[in-house]
Amino acid sequence: MAHRPKRTFRQRAANSSDSDGAEESPAEPGVPREVAAPGSAEEGPPSGGGRARVAGRPHRVRGPRGRGRVWASSRRAKEAAPRADEPPRQGDAGKKGESRVLDVSTDEEDEIHHSSESKDDQGLSSDSSSSLGEKELSSTVSRNEETSEESQEDEKQDIWERQQMRKAVKIIEERDIDLSRGSGSSKVKKFDTSISFTPVNLEIIKKQLNTRLTLLQETHRSHLREYEKYVQDVKSSKSTIQNLESSSNQVLNCKFYKSMKIYVENLIDCLNEKIINIQEIESSMHALLLKQAMTFMKRRQDELKHESTYLQQLSRKDETSTSGNLAVDEKTQWILEEIESRRTKRRQARMLSGNCNHQEGTSSDDELPSAEMIDFQKSQGDILQKQKKVFEDVHDDFCNIQNILLKFQQWREKFPDSYYEAFISLCIPKLLNPLVRVQLIDWNPLKLDSTGLKEMPWFKSVEEFMDSSVEDSKKESSSDKKILSTVINKTIIPRLTDFVEFLWDPLSTSQTTSLITHCRVILEEHSICENEVSKSKQDLLKSIVSRMKKAVEDDVFIPLYPKSAVENKTSPHSKFQERQFWSGLKLFHNILLWNGLLTDDTLQELGLGKLLNRYLIIALLNATPGPDVVKKCNQVAACLPEKWFENSATRTSIPQLENFIQFLLQSAQKLSRSEFRDKVEEIILILVKIKALNQAESFIGEHHLDHLKSLIKKD
Repeated sequence: MAHRPKRTFRQRAANSSDSDGAEESPAEPGVPREVAAPGSAEEGPPSGGGRARVAGRPHRVRGPRGRGRVWASSRRAKEAAPRADEPPRQGDAGKKGESRVLDVSTDEEDEIHHSSESKDDQGLSSDSSSSLGEKELSSTVSRNEETSEESQEDEKQDIWERQQMRKAVKIIEERDIDLSRGSGSSKVKKFDTSISFTPVNLEIIKKQLNTRLTLLQETHRSHLREYEKYVQDVKSSKSTIQNLESSSNQVLNCKFYKSMKIYVENLIDCLNEKIINIQEIESSMHALLLKQAMTFMKRRQDELKHESTYLQQLSRKDETSTSGNLAVDEKTQWILEEIESRRTKRRQARMLSGNCNHQEGTSSDDELPSAEMIDFQKSQGDILQKQKKVFEDVHDDFCNIQNILLKFQQWREKFPDSYYEAFISLCIPKLLNPLVRVQLIDWNPLKLDSTGLKEMPWFKSVEEFMDSSVEDSKKESSSDKKILSTVINKTIIPRLTDFVEFLWDPLSTSQTTSLITHCRVILEEHSICENEVSKSKQDLLKSIVSRMKKAVEDDVFIPLYPKSAVENKTSPHSKFQERQFWSGLKLFHNILLWNGLLTDDTLQELGLGKLLNRYLIIALLNATPGPDVVKKCNQVAACLPEKWFENSATRTSIPQLENFIQFLLQSAQKLSRSEFRDKVEEIILILVKIKALNQAESFIGEHHLDHLKSLIKKD
């Protein structure tokens, strides 16, 4: 290491080439320049005293001029800033050099000291001796010698300072490398010899090493598991990317779902807005039809009451006196005239059509006066005009059932999984309900010329939608095949139930026939599901039975008059009795038309128990045996369902027909002794038809009618 050159502590000239001196400002005029004392440690250029200070503080070293500017700025912030108008002093250069000293922690300073101590021992000792020599030389050497040697000493001084700076920079760089290798966390500390350590043997070291190895192995396994997980995640991500890239355009799929969502929301909003108007129109049409039905029913009951009262008065008049006229009030007279007028018109219409086999009393008698008919048609036309305007401001995509189903069909074809997961088959009937009800406003199932369900536009559209799912891969598990049944169950059957409860006249054969046709299509061909109980279906059947019971109780009336009053077939009593009997027989026929839709027990109880045995048989028993009685008995037997007698192994008929069988046997016995003996064969045929074989054989044997034995087919 180079020794520091000797130097005096005389002030340098202003034009010195020293770097520190170049930074000093010239002294102001009139202000004496301060000269550094030989022993000063804070001011002036580095001297022996300055080197002694550095040697005495091993943890402070000079750093390079290009490093530590951040530290310098922070240091200057802590020191008092010099006044701007105060000239720089000669010691400022020392302070400026001091600001470049790198401040490190105590541990780091110790490390730096130890790392540099071995390298600079000789240099520092030489510096110390040189300092002492310089002090002696400064006191014995004359000023002339100092002047002549000044330039040479300054040059050596600059060389020495640069060497010391390079050493300091090298030491700091080596320390930075050591700190970086130790992850910046470990700190080198001095070894304290005063601390005593526990004795360590090989087993303890081995145990610690094994513990450390176990921890490292566990850490390794944990990292290995994480690595495997990350590898699996990468594979999964790659697979997902591949699937997304190979699948259909997800943007288009999202766009389709979004458009479908918007469409359904708009459809629901439209239907919610229109449903109130639909309900009002339905109520208006129902009220109009109900008014008409109540008019017919009330008129029939009033006419029956007035005509029966008139005939009773007439019978009492005949019994008390044969002379005099019967006083009839004006209302009864007007009603009787109206009744006869309508009958005459119907009779003339049948003659023009060639129907000569009609029986009085079997007409529905549902004609309205022309004025009332015009009012009814006008009101009905107004309602139908409102019906047409319900969806006139709505786009076809939101009111046309076919277009609506087409939207859902596209969904089912493109994305069947999401379609079935959304249970669309349960939603479609609810969406179609208002639209179907609009089409049913003009539908009257009590008219023979009413449109059948299968011919309705909504029915065809739903069937096409169901048929289009045949090619679907999920055909077997698809619930779309229940959509039509659900629509019928939720929309059609409740409307039919209203007609049955409030508008249906069981005495009208045309209404009953039309109603049965529609009910058969609904209840048989389009049942909701096998073994599934439909509440609406049960309600409909209960309403049918209840309405027929009410008709039997309110509309069946067959009066009984003395034989003297009915012997003459042209008498009003005989005609009225005949009309009422055929009216009751007509209801009997209409009730049994429900065979196949209602249970046999229900029909037998209602038709045979309540109507035949209570009303019709009594009227037959009071009639004179003859061709008319046989004709009526044939009509009764013709109304009985054939399936009731298909599997009769006991050769006896059903219990509810026992009274009817006894009446047939009595009639046959009376006819066998009268001029109408040939009618006995017809009675035997009736007994055979209703499976009263034992009774027929007994009658033939008792009356020796061997020629009629061939009519009985033995099992």
